[in-house]
Amino acid sequence: MTDLFEEVEEQLRSDRYRKLVVRVLPVVLGLAAVVLVAFLGLWGWRAYQDRSAAKASEQYHQAIEAFAEGREAQAVQLWTEASKSPSKAYKSLALMQLGGMRMRDNQPAQAVTFFDQAADAAPDNLFADAARLKSAFALLDTAPFKDVEARLTPLTEEGRPYRVQAREALAFARLMAGDTAGARGDFLVISNSLDAPDGARTRAKAAMDLIDTGSAKAIPGAVKAAAALPPTLPTPPGLIAGPQQPQANGPQ
Repeated sequence: MTDLFEEVEEQLRSDRYRKLVVRVLPVVLGLAAVVLVAFLGLWGWRAYQDRSAAKASEQYHQAIEAFAEGREAQAVQLWTEASKSPSKAYKSLALMQLGGMRMRDNQPAQAVTFFDQAADAAPDNLFADAARLKSAFALLDTAPFKDVEARLTPLTEEGRPYRVQAREALAFARLMAGDTAGARGDFLVISNSLDAPDGARTRAKAAMDLIDTGSAKAIPGAVKAAAALPPTLPTPPGLIAGPQQPQANGPQ
């Protein structure tokens, strides 16, 4: 009789286990399917990003080569295509190149549009601040000082990648606006900054000498000529303001 009861209990347990499996198995399979779909989606997205970046990289460097060989129309076309890429880095770089072309053609308003788009598309401050600095330089000769100041001041904050170049541009903007005292103060800070490039410190000291001797009126002309030049290191590879070759320093 004991064996009979044990057989019955075992049968009941087996029935309960089967019912439990029937209820739980669809949930387990559903969760597994969700995990699999998420993994495949992430893998597919990363693969898409890698392909997009590789394509944009090829377009960008083909444009560099085309421009160097005098095929400007093809270069512009390739940069335009790269500027539509999902790759934030190459999108930003291509937009800066197109902005540089507009600067060369004396179209600062259009250049600013491209530079601002490049800043918005940038993957980080290294790219974004380079574009913002270019945008501010493009406006030095045309926009009110307060507009240029609003663009440059955030770039001078501690930790920003081009803070020295931005302070230098702000000093030139003050000088062009007639604020020689404010400009001299900025140049003084640059000349004493340990992290400022040698060229920036040299220019700052030269500018202070011109201010002190009353010859600062000659500086705005030099600023205009330097407005399209790229910022100094740590500029990303290939980042130039337009058709000009990269320079080692900022405004001359």
